Parts: sequence; structure tokens; C-alpha cells
Amino acid sequence: MQDKAGAILAQNQTPQDRKIRLRWLVALSTVPLLGMAVAFGIAPATDPRPVELKTVIENLDLPQVTILNEGDSTFWREARIQRGDTIGSLLNRLQVEDEAAVTFIRSAKHAKTLYQLVPGRSVRAKTNEDGELIALRYIASDSTLLSVDREGEGFKAVEQTAPLDTRVAMKSGEISSSLFGATDAAGVPDAIATQMAEVFSSDIDFHLDIRKGDRFTVVYETLYSNGEPVKTGRVLAAEFVNQGIAYRALYFKDREGREGYYTPDGKNLRKAFLRSPLEFSRITSGFSKARLHPVLKTWRAHKGVDYGATTGTRIRATADATVAVAGKQGGYGNVIILQHGGSNSTVYGHLSAFAKGVRQGARVKQGDVIGYVGATGMATGPHLHYEFRVAGIQRNPLTVPMPQSFPIAAQFKNDFLASAQPLTAQLEMLRGLNFASAD
Repeated sequence: MQDKAGAILAQNQTPQDRKIRLRWLVALSTVPLLGMAVAFGIAPATDPRPVELKTVIENLDLPQVTILNEGDSTFWREARIQRGDTIGSLLNRLQVEDEAAVTFIRSAKHAKTLYQLVPGRSVRAKTNEDGELIALRYIASDSTLLSVDREGEGFKAVEQTAPLDTRVAMKSGEISSSLFGATDAAGVPDAIATQMAEVFSSDIDFHLDIRKGDRFTVVYETLYSNGEPVKTGRVLAAEFVNQGIAYRALYFKDREGREGYYTPDGKNLRKAFLRSPLEFSRITSGFSKARLHPVLKTWRAHKGVDYGATTGTRIRATADATVAVAGKQGGYGNVIILQHGGSNSTVYGHLSAFAKGVRQGARVKQGDVIGYVGATGMATGPHLHYEFRVAGIQRNPLTVPMPQSFPIAAQFKNDFLASAQPLTAQLEMLRGLNFASAD
């Protein structure tokens, strides 16, 4: 039945249909021989007439080609400073073969920046194909840009502030042994760790209160030039969890230029007094009613706190004040007494030297360096003796209640809340990350 139907269909095919069928049969018959088949067909109602071709010729303006003469080629090269590098070894890697340039750089007054070779920082040099120096660029750690350029038969060196762009970094860590150990493990620069300690210094005594397992998160600025980090900026936001209590700080600058660190609800973190006059040290003798005096060898009250530190360690004013005394005074040796608002005063004894400009009647601000640790007067070794006095009576500076500073002014509260929202969100995000730790 099927054969008969096939015969009937074959009889009904037109000559054109048979041609198409034949083409397919020829194509398929090549499969065993070639291993592949390509079928071509002509769609019904296709117009077989040839397509008219048209040639178009246009004149194109080619860019001018400048042929460099021999000796005109220049090259920029960059080398990263390595530990132990000298100016000579660095210039060799930059393929500078120019004795006049080397002599100039080693002797020029304004090229001294290049002697501050910071490992990891980069130096760029432009030379011709003979190795003669055309230009040199180097950014020092203080964001000073050194430019050395060939001028006629000589050179000119200029130092200027490098143009910087600001980027935001976010880090977190956990305390295992010390704040600096944890910040090093987390890749936080020392300058940011110091800022963070200062920001929380009114609430946390970093000499006594730090515990293993304390955590921190910090958002801070890093300043870049030509894609290379040059220096750190300020802390923008931070959280420190000390003995289970979380402290937060957000940076804010109002429209009148006042700036500071505040809690998320706008309270000023800057107390009227810092807890400690030293950034980092250890307490060697606390406030007590009876102590064996190390020099007199008698029992007597110790109405202050002694901070052990190396000679020359910077001493900060714990609050805004007027200098009442800056000189020698009995067992205190070199001493500074600051008179603060109201009846409060502070004493800083056994100093090795006074800071420039610190003299009777001078005004100082909280955090200003007023002197340096020493061992003058009745002292067996370098340390700072610090007293907090209320109406002339010594009080324990570690436990005396510290007055608060003023919160954000009401007219700037909305500005602060708008600024605080993204910073708080960044701290919340960092909370969910794994902490870096240091042994």
C-alpha cells in the first residue's frame, strides 16, 4: 500500500520538484565518502535575477606620521623602592646613565626628599635612549612631590604638595595581646590605631581596660596619588567593644567648621579631660594613701599616677588650659601645672624638657604636646607623675568623674543624622565579617 502511494506521489511531481529531489539525493550520497554533508536548497519564489553591484571609491585622510630622528626617543620607567636601596641602586634600575643627573640629585638642596626612600613606594624616571635623565618624579611619605627636570644643560628640582585623592578603607580585628598587634594583623596603619585610641580615650583607658577578645571595627581615609597610597587620613567611624560594652564614634564637621567625634545619637565623645596624658604607656604606681617612696624610703601618700615611659615620650595636655607653672619645683623636678576652667588643675612632673612655647600664661588646647618624659627631681627612672586637683586637693585621675563636652548644636542635628547614616551602615556591615587576630 505504501509503495502504491509513493508511486502516485511520484507521478504527481513536477519536473522542478524532481530536480530539487535529485539535488538532495546527490548531496546525501556523499555522506559515507566525506563524513559530512552540506545541503543547499532554493527557497520557493526566490528571485534568481543577479544583484547589481556598484563600486564606490572614497579618499580617506590618513593621520600624519612623525618619524623620530635618532636620539629623540624617550621612555618612562618605574621602579619600586626595596629595603637597602640607595639613590645609586635605584637610578641603575631605572636605567639612568647620566653622571650629571646623579651628581645633581645627590647635591641639590630641593632634592633631599629622595633621601627618604620609603620601601614599597615608587619612583618614575623619563630618559632618552642613551639613558640621559629628562625628568624624575617621587612622592615622599609626607605627600611631598619631588620633580626633577632637565633645563638646557642643567637640572631643576622642585618640591610641592602632591595632588591627592581620598579613598575609604574598612577594617576589623580582635585583640589577642595588644591594640597595635591586632591592628597590624588587620592591616590597619599605626596612625589610624593611634587616632582610634585617642577617639575613645575618654571612655576607655588603653593602659588598663584592654582585654583579650575585645574587638574593633574602623572606617578611615587613605590618600592616594597616581594610584599609589601616600598617607592615611582621618578615622571616619569606629566601634570598639571593650569587656562586652560597645562604644561607637562617628566623625562630623558642621557648616561653621567645628569638627569632632560623636555617638550615633549626637553626644560629644570629647570629654572636658582626657583620662591619660600619654598616648601609650604603663602605670608603674597608682594613687594611694600609703606607698614606700622609692627615693626617701619612707611610707607616704602617693597622690598621683606614675606612667612609665622612655625619656622623650610626648606628654599631652589633658584639657584646654592656661599654663600656671612651667619650671623647676622641688621633688617634681621640671614640672608643668595647668589651670583649667573652674577649680580644676593638672600637674605633670619629672619632665626632661618643655615643649616649644610652653611658658607661664600660655594657652594650650586638649591634646597639645606640652613636654617630654624624663627623670628630673626625685625620680629613680624616666616616668611621668600626673596629678588631678580639684580646688587644690589631689583626686585619683583614674576614677574622678569627668565632665561632658557640649553635644551637636540643634541647628546641625539633621546634618549630623544624614552624615551618620552611611557611616553606621558601614560599621554594621563590618560586624558580620570575620575578625583578624594577632597572637
